[in-house]
Amino acid sequence: MEKDIQQLKTWIDHSDNVVFFGGAGVSTESGIPDFRSVDGLYNQKWKYPPETILSHSFFTRNPEEYYRFHREKLVIEGVRPNTAHLRLAELERQGKLKAVITQNIDGLHQLAGSKNVLELHGSILRAYCSRCGKKCSAELMNYGEGVPRCECGGVIRPDIVLYEEPLDNDVMTRAINYIRNADVLIIGGTSLNVYPAAGFINYYNGDKMALVNLSSTSYDNYADLVIHKKIGEVFSQI
Repeated sequence: MEKDIQQLKTWIDHSDNVVFFGGAGVSTESGIPDFRSVDGLYNQKWKYPPETILSHSFFTRNPEEYYRFHREKLVIEGVRPNTAHLRLAELERQGKLKAVITQNIDGLHQLAGSKNVLELHGSILRAYCSRCGKKCSAELMNYGEGVPRCECGGVIRPDIVLYEEPLDNDVMTRAINYIRNADVLIIGGTSLNVYPAAGFINYYNGDKMALVNLSSTSYDNYADLVIHKKIGEVFSQI
């Protein structure tokens, strides 16, 4: 086992207050494309930039185009949790991991068995009416045709945080508290370019911050341990 991975394993072995903060790179090994890599959604050609399509104003004025993108690019069939998801769930069962804080909307952490998952950007597995607020079927939203509508006539929307929308205050507060009080903070599979979520790691007060990401990030110099490898490969050894 490489020295840096061994160091991370030692930190985890000797702690019962580990917090994980993850992004799109956690799910790429499950077959879900990330947003900013060479093959990510932001580098694919659409009539509108993905950032525009995934915005509140665009959803409001052009739900038809939004749902064309949503069903083709956000709904991925047959995805399963990978080694990282499964190992994190195992660490929680062992009483070591206190929380998973994720920027992902795919629900794979819960599918792997994690219980305390803080979804900063919501979930594609939940939906509600944009008019009356009633909870609605995610099946209709993800696999139907055209623009899904509630019984009241309102447009059904995914329970995700679109661009131009704020994060949920309760989820933010809980995430910051977990990070602030963590002994070991593992940051995995994220470019740390999406704010305000990326800024949460600045609340960490400890000296065991591990950054696991395939490529370098602007936070590499601030981490106590940096591992540039696929996160599944790293978690398979810890």
